[in-house]
Amino acid sequence: MPPESRESARLHPSLILAILSLAGLAYAILSSAVIPALPTIQHDLHTTETGGAWLLTGFLLSASVGTAIIGRLGDMYGKERMLVWTLVVLAGGTLLAAVSVSLTMLIVARVIQGVAGGIFPLGFSILRDEFPRDRVAGSIGLMSSILGIGAGAGLVAGAVIVEHLGWHWLFWIPLVVTLLATFFTWRYIPESPVRSPGRVNWLAAALMSLGICCVLIAIAQTTVWGWGGTKTLALMALGLLVCALWVVVEVHSREPLVDMTMMRIRGVWTTNLAAFLLGAGMYSSFIVFPQFAQLPKSTGFGFGASVVVSSLYLLPSALAMGLLGTAAGRVARRFGSKFALVAGTAVSAVAFGWLAVQHGHPYDVLISATLLGVGIGLAFSALGNLIVQAVPPNQTGVATGMNTVMRTLGGALGGQLSATFIAGHTAHGLPTVTGFTETFVMAAAFLVVCVVSGLLVPTQRAATEAVTLERPLATAPEAG
Repeated sequence: MPPESRESARLHPSLILAILSLAGLAYAILSSAVIPALPTIQHDLHTTETGGAWLLTGFLLSASVGTAIIGRLGDMYGKERMLVWTLVVLAGGTLLAAVSVSLTMLIVARVIQGVAGGIFPLGFSILRDEFPRDRVAGSIGLMSSILGIGAGAGLVAGAVIVEHLGWHWLFWIPLVVTLLATFFTWRYIPESPVRSPGRVNWLAAALMSLGICCVLIAIAQTTVWGWGGTKTLALMALGLLVCALWVVVEVHSREPLVDMTMMRIRGVWTTNLAAFLLGAGMYSSFIVFPQFAQLPKSTGFGFGASVVVSSLYLLPSALAMGLLGTAAGRVARRFGSKFALVAGTAVSAVAFGWLAVQHGHPYDVLISATLLGVGIGLAFSALGNLIVQAVPPNQTGVATGMNTVMRTLGGALGGQLSATFIAGHTAHGLPTVTGFTETFVMAAAFLVVCVVSGLLVPTQRAATEAVTLERPLATAPEAG
C-alpha cells in the first residue's frame, strides 16, 4: 500500500474503528449463530446431541488457545499483518463450514474459525496505537461490546436464517462480511511501529494450549461424565498440572510467551478475575433465555415460543449493549472504567436476581434482558480499557488476549453449571422451573462476587503509575 494512502488512513480513525468492528462482528456472530441450528444440523448430518455439542466445544477450545497466542504474535510481528492473516484463517474456516457435508468436516471448520478470536486483542492494540488519546477509551469500549452484541445478534439471525434459508447460509453470509473486512484491513489499516521483538516460545505455547484444552474439555464433558466422574477429575487435574508447568516455564524463560511479571500487576490480575466471573455469570443467558421461552406452556412457566420468537427475547439485550458500547467513551471520561465495571456487573446481578423471583410473564424476561444488556454493555466496555491502562503499549495484544481467555473460561464454567442444574431437574421429559431458578441464582452470585473483584481494580491514575514502574520489568528479558 502506498505510503501516502496509509498516512491518509491515519487521518480517519472512524474508518479504522468501522473496519475493526466489522471484523469483530463477523467473528462474534459465528460464535453463536450455530446454537439455534444445532437440532437441524444434527438431523441433516445424522449425529447425536453429544456430537453436535462439539461444534461449540471445538470453537471454544481453539478460541481459548488462539486468542492469547495471536495477541502475542501481533505484539511481536505487527498487528495489522496478523489481523489480515487471522481474517484469512477465519474466511477459510467459514468457507469450509459452508460446504461441509459431514460432522467431522464441520467440526474442523469450527476449530479453524475459533482461532480468529485473536481479532479482539489485535483490534485493541491497533486502536491504542492509532487513535488520539481522547478517543481510545470509547473505541476500545465499543470494540469490547461487539463480542456481546454479536453473540446476541447471532442467535437472533441464526434462528431466522436456519428457518428460511438452511444452516449452510449461517456461514455463507458471514463469509462475505469476513472477506470485506479482510480487504479493508489490508487496504486501510496502517501497520503500527509499536513492537515487542522476540521469538515465539513454542514450548510455552504448547503447554498453555494443552493445559487450557484439558480443563475446557473436562468442563464441557461434565454433562456426560458428571462433575465428580473419574474422567472429569483426572482430565481437570492433568490440565491444571500442565498449566502450572506452563507458568514455571514462562517464569524461567528469556522470551516468555506470556510475561508473568505482567500478569502479577494488580490492574491485570484483578481485571482478569473480573473477566472470569463476568463470563461465568452472563454467558449462560444466551442459551437459557431462548430455552426458557421455548418450553411449552404446559410446564407452568414456559411461553411456548418458536425458535425464532424465542431468540427475540435477547434482542433488547443486544440493543442495550450496542447503545452502551457507543457511549463507552463518555462513561469512561466522566466516571472511569472501574465505575463502569462495578456498575455494569451490579446491574447484571439485579437482572438475574429479578428472573430468580419473577419469571411468570414474557415481560419479565424482556425486562431482565434489557437490564442485562445495560450491565454487560458497561462491564464489557470497561474490561478492555482497564487492561489497556494497566500495561505498556508493547504488551497490549497479549494482555487483552489473556483477558479474553479468562472471560471464555468463565463462560464455559457458567454454561456447564447451567446445563447441570437444568438437566438435574426434569419431569415428564421436560425441565422444571427449579433448574432455571438455580441457574439465575448462580449467575447472580457470580456477578455479586464480580462486583467485589471490581472494587479491587486500581483507579486509572494508580494503574498508570504502576505501568510506569513496571515498564522496565515488563519489557526487559528475564534471566533464565
